[in-house]
Amino acid sequence: MTLTKQKIGFQHVGSFLRPKGLKLARQQYEAGKFSIDDLREIEDEAIKDLIIKEKEAGLDYVTDGEFRRSYWHLDFFWGFEGVEHIHYGEGYHFAHEETRDDTARLSGKISFNPITHPFIQDFDFVKSVTDDIGGVQPKQTIPAPSQLYIELIRGENADKIKEFYPNEQDLFDDIEQAYHDAIIAFYDEGARVIQLDDCSWGLFLDENFLSTSDGKAYADSGIQDILLNLNNGALKDLPDDLTINTHVCRGNYHSDFAFSGGYGPVADTLFAKENVDTYFLEYDSNRSGGFEPLAKVSGDKNVVLGLLTTKSGKLENRQDIIDRINEASQYLPLDRLWLSTQCGFASTEEGNVLTEEQQWDKLKLVKSVIDEVWG
Repeated sequence: MTLTKQKIGFQHVGSFLRPKGLKLARQQYEAGKFSIDDLREIEDEAIKDLIIKEKEAGLDYVTDGEFRRSYWHLDFFWGFEGVEHIHYGEGYHFAHEETRDDTARLSGKISFNPITHPFIQDFDFVKSVTDDIGGVQPKQTIPAPSQLYIELIRGENADKIKEFYPNEQDLFDDIEQAYHDAIIAFYDEGARVIQLDDCSWGLFLDENFLSTSDGKAYADSGIQDILLNLNNGALKDLPDDLTINTHVCRGNYHSDFAFSGGYGPVADTLFAKENVDTYFLEYDSNRSGGFEPLAKVSGDKNVVLGLLTTKSGKLENRQDIIDRINEASQYLPLDRLWLSTQCGFASTEEGNVLTEEQQWDKLKLVKSVIDEVWG
């Protein structure tokens, strides 16, 4: 059990609710009343305050709460060379809501430039804060390579692929290389834990979608192998002291979800073959299915059970969480399991429907259960 604790530590999935002052500052900036420097100064102060609170909550690894982003994924994509920010005309359709209509589309060949991609500077700031206060390490969250591919083949976006990549293998190669270069750039700046957030597997889990003709065609398309190869290709030849997490989610927008279903349909690919150290898995409701697929997690990889929801402020029953951890240990040993919330508190700047006090209460409960179960 000690090895698990040393390797994973207490960490949150990633995002936190944006403070009211930060939301107002962004509105002022978008209205042309604030300069980018004004906005960044307010972001800096909000992130410093957040990291101090994360340390006080007992976190070993901290994030910037994704405070500089509008979306958990799109902002990172827009930082690549050859990717542009456009409005699609239609948002993502969740169970009860439709999101804003931003998307990422090819405008040329994909590559990573550490000078122009803003996330490198953003990480440097977080690292400077953690170095200053001590006792915590920075964690960098980015969307998975597979997620970029899913965005680029979304509807009319796919037309641009044919324009810039007549040979689709060249697209795969460039995505893998751009991501590998980004990961190395974060590492060179001091990142030792990088997390690939990944909703791309969700469509394979949803029985309602898979029962349709489009769903059956999608499931039989071989795309699981494409997603796996993109992720693994980006993770080749990385430093031994770099830990790679992946967080697999079914959608998290304003307390809504996009997909339902257990992990069984992807276990033989995602759990058995993806070359990550740790899986952060959504297990906060019946929509996530049972723990049986955990038996497919290969090697000595670990699983962090997302048993507390971030979609509601209602605090879970402590014994229920412990009972579920024990149930999961029937399929994966307890020394390869850990605990977190199921997702971040604000995968987009809208945030989920709970208060800042409730989000900290959730993390306090996570910490206390970790201390009890793993010692």
